[in-house]
Amino acid sequence: MSDDSPDSGHAAGVPSDRYDVVVIGGGQAGLALGYYLRRTELDWVILDDQEIPGGAWTHAWDSLQLFSPARWSSLPGWLMEGAEDEYPTKEDALGYFTAYEARYQLPIRRPIRVESVHRAPDDSYRFVLHTSVGELFARAVISATGTWRNPVLPKPSGGDRFEGVQLHSAEYRNAVPFVGQRVAVVGGGNSAAQILAEVSRVAEVLWCTLEPPSFLPDDVDGRYLFDQATIRYRAQQAGLPPPPSHSLGDIVMVSSVRDARDRGVLVHTPMFTSLTETGAHWEGGRSEPLDAIVWATGFKPALGHLNALDLRTSKRRTPTRGTRSVEEPRLWLVGYGGWTGFASATVIGVGRTARQTVSEVEEALHA
Repeated sequence: MSDDSPDSGHAAGVPSDRYDVVVIGGGQAGLALGYYLRRTELDWVILDDQEIPGGAWTHAWDSLQLFSPARWSSLPGWLMEGAEDEYPTKEDALGYFTAYEARYQLPIRRPIRVESVHRAPDDSYRFVLHTSVGELFARAVISATGTWRNPVLPKPSGGDRFEGVQLHSAEYRNAVPFVGQRVAVVGGGNSAAQILAEVSRVAEVLWCTLEPPSFLPDDVDGRYLFDQATIRYRAQQAGLPPPPSHSLGDIVMVSSVRDARDRGVLVHTPMFTSLTETGAHWEGGRSEPLDAIVWATGFKPALGHLNALDLRTSKRRTPTRGTRSVEEPRLWLVGYGGWTGFASATVIGVGRTARQTVSEVEEALHA
């Protein structure tokens, strides 16, 4: 039987309250972990707090485009369908994740929210998870919650006085609410560029950034960025200085962003210093009226469920070796970006760290 058969591997059957491994989060990282866990003889389950498959992708804006073609936007074992020069949409990604769950019959229980993880008094099970459906016990926990639930929302001077609409990109769906308005889009990454491209078709837009945005050449996309991340990873493993490269934060010129450039609206302005009731103010006395602000200012790891473990943190990170917690060796963290593996916050990149993590978990529980 091939490894890609839906029936291959081992997975938890009838829902239980005790498992060898509990994965928290059913987004792209959780699915990649499930692919490798199904090859083991461990009893495991994925807990997901969403109503439907797709993780954070279910909350993305409607017109989102991935910045790599389908085959470079795929999880382990099964390529996303699509032409080599086509960039999948949000709906393409959601359809793929849904089919991926079904193809591999991953044991995902939803919607279940993990409120907190504690060390269990029973020596045979390391953790007790307090969830929306009661307590579950696990010998090991893999946190794969991503960042969507923890958006970074700046607090500029005067922000509480601004009478217009303020929302984070996590809440943005489409440009309809902004027709005919004057809108500031704040942030210098791919999300800001794609949202600006859409809103600028129906509204007057100011693009405010702390630093000048970095644009990739038109013929460079996520394929190149992932290859560069791999080269840097291998150099680090070999003890060599990493070569210079573009960043995964650089703006990929997908079709909507190229169109915005061609329309002359892909123009940034320095970040404003304060807000007033009706607009923004810059150093030097410049003021602009605004009806709304879209903060495309990123996210932080959503790790509040681990607070009860009282792990040390520095810059919102708990120390790890690879993906394994230094202070709690039965805890792994997957998919939170470079901190837990090169390109691990991307669809294609998380497979590498998922495979290594499952190998470590299996070895630790069989020791």
